[in-house]
Amino acid sequence: MIKKKYTIREIKETELNILEIMLYEAIYQPVGSEPLPRDIIKTPEISVYIDGFLKKSDDYCLVADVEGIIIGAVWVRILVGEIKGYGNIDDKTPEFAISLIEEYRNQGIGTSLMKKMIEYLKENKYKQTSLSVAKDNYAVRMYEHVGFEIVSKKKDDYLMLLKLI
Repeated sequence: MIKKKYTIREIKETELNILEIMLYEAIYQPVGSEPLPRDIIKTPEISVYIDGFLKKSDDYCLVADVEGIIIGAVWVRILVGEIKGYGNIDDKTPEFAISLIEEYRNQGIGTSLMKKMIEYLKENKYKQTSLSVAKDNYAVRMYEHVGFEIVSKKKDDYLMLLKLI
């Protein structure tokens, strides 16, 4: 495990290509399972999380940066229209996506990213935020730790909601 100093900052428009890597890393893949093909992020129900990012007024992304290298990201987007996100609640609730490069996980960086994003959402008067997570993903505990609650149980995943006001 590598412990290095990191900073959390807004993503720059010139860095948006990193969201493809982060989106792939955000997909839960159980330990020991056959890795999913990288082009899975091109499927419409997954690519909707990053296609045209920053072109919608509710798009916002923070990154964790170690010595100029992005090692993690958290982003929110309201997904309405034909393809909705897995964590969709309604057309006013931003949905979270978060990921870290594997060697930087379990060091508190994800929690710091989450807390900074929650601060941003509160400052910008959002009433709530949501996410979807696989039931056996260790991140469920982190989400609960920052205040998310399970509001719906599907076959393999939870729909979680965080009230901001």
